[in-house]
Amino acid sequence: MAKNKSPKRGRPPKDLAGGVQARILDAAQQLFLEKGFRSASIDDISELAPASKPTIYAHFPGKEALFEAVVARTINGLTAFEGFTPAGRTIQEKLANLGIEIVERFVEDTLDLTRATIAEARRFPELSRNVHDAARDRAAGAVSQLLNEATQRIARSSKGPFSAKRSVATAQMFMDLILLPMLMRSLMGEELKDLRKELPTFLHERVNFFLAACEADWRP
Repeated sequence: MAKNKSPKRGRPPKDLAGGVQARILDAAQQLFLEKGFRSASIDDISELAPASKPTIYAHFPGKEALFEAVVARTINGLTAFEGFTPAGRTIQEKLANLGIEIVERFVEDTLDLTRATIAEARRFPELSRNVHDAARDRAAGAVSQLLNEATQRIARSSKGPFSAKRSVATAQMFMDLILLPMLMRSLMGEELKDLRKELPTFLHERVNFFLAACEADWRP
């Protein structure tokens, strides 16, 4: 009686080996940063991933969607604040430490992607707007939760800056106040290690300004 032959073992098909979507995003991110959005092709991404072009298009309808997914994955990682509680005894200390965490995460990990997005803004303005809006909304939602936790002991009103209707907008203002100046300086070439030296004083001043503005908002 003939023995059944064992199935041949070898490398699995490239589309099935490992997490294909993660590999596609890894390859796309590397090429977008190296070549820019316009020059990085689906063929390049397919070869580097590796994954066939039909597989890539099965996950992402086009290069624009792929770029947006790369940015979204980065932002989702940066805004994973689960388990993070800003240290400090006072509201000022908590918000300053929260600000340091936000600045260091975003400046260090999004600088190259920000440059890539800016570089394509003139040719692909809608893509740049979509990326910016998605990143800002996701980050503001996460920071809003932390702001609510850090300020839970202060007086609130149904129409105040930390009310349910306004908390996300307040978080966006907080991020614009603390993050944009440092991000712009990084984009202009300043090193993060040099910016870190200024962060305690920088955040102290801006947190006091932020809380003073919130307090003025509470007044009838």
